[in-house]
Amino acid sequence: MLPRVDTDDEWDAIVPDETVMRPGVAALCTRLGLRADPLTRYPAGSQPVYAVGKRYVLKLFPAAAADDGVTEAHVLAHLQGRLPVPTPYVHDAGPYENGWRYVLMSRLRGTDLAVTWPRIPRADQDRIATEAGETLAALHALDPSPLAGVLGPGDWDDFLARQRTTAVDRQRAHGLPEPWLEQIPGFLAAAPPSAREPGVLLHTEFMRQHLTVDAYDDWRLTGLLDFEPAMIGRPAYDFVAVGLYVSRADPRLLSRIFRAYGETFTPTDLLAHTLLHVHGNLPRYLRELPTPPEPTLESLAETWFGTG
Repeated sequence: MLPRVDTDDEWDAIVPDETVMRPGVAALCTRLGLRADPLTRYPAGSQPVYAVGKRYVLKLFPAAAADDGVTEAHVLAHLQGRLPVPTPYVHDAGPYENGWRYVLMSRLRGTDLAVTWPRIPRADQDRIATEAGETLAALHALDPSPLAGVLGPGDWDDFLARQRTTAVDRQRAHGLPEPWLEQIPGFLAAAPPSAREPGVLLHTEFMRQHLTVDAYDDWRLTGLLDFEPAMIGRPAYDFVAVGLYVSRADPRLLSRIFRAYGETFTPTDLLAHTLLHVHGNLPRYLRELPTPPEPTLESLAETWFGTG
């Protein structure tokens, strides 16, 4: 019942349209034995995701993103019970129809940390930062080798080299003004080379939007979700999203995360990885985060990733 989605135009026409999506999702729920449970679509997220009653979440991946569904299922199965905070339990996963895939997972307790953050007392925000650092340390301490056949990019140094050659063009496509674009080649050339430590399991989008918290349990972290963009690579890559979306340029919070994680990364290193990140978008961050005192990438690095 769900039409095939292979192109961006098909995605834009089909995936947001509940008159098309809901009958297909309801049919899948019936196939999975969940016919009586109410179906509620989550408003955010790149993939269509539905709460199925109070116990389950059903995440769908059209043909254009089918590999992401394979990644999500494998990573969640690998992580089960191995982190300080819960991750969704995979109840079922597989192909559906017309190239679609699905993952049926447990529903995490709590609410979106990004939504609740303004209501959280400062002392609890600090503790959450510590818990986030501990969670990331535990994730990076796991052996990623069982996932090597599922996750990319394979050769990390080659991946970074390709990202380096396209960094200016990618930021230009996002609309970054020329005075900033002109600085990128020199900034990346001067940045310290990536450390040669072994690759770790990366979330790649470790951000408030992918963490859950429970207001009725002293604002404790209750979950980490969304592993579809996971990779195997160097730890600093994960701290791009940490600095931009967890600490959000707050030196106090980033310092606490580093202490809990057990390692620090320089502002220059993290801004360089921001430029190399597959989802790096400087114009968006410049709109959302504090403006640096000087219009230079060095000043920007210190403003967003400094620890005071």
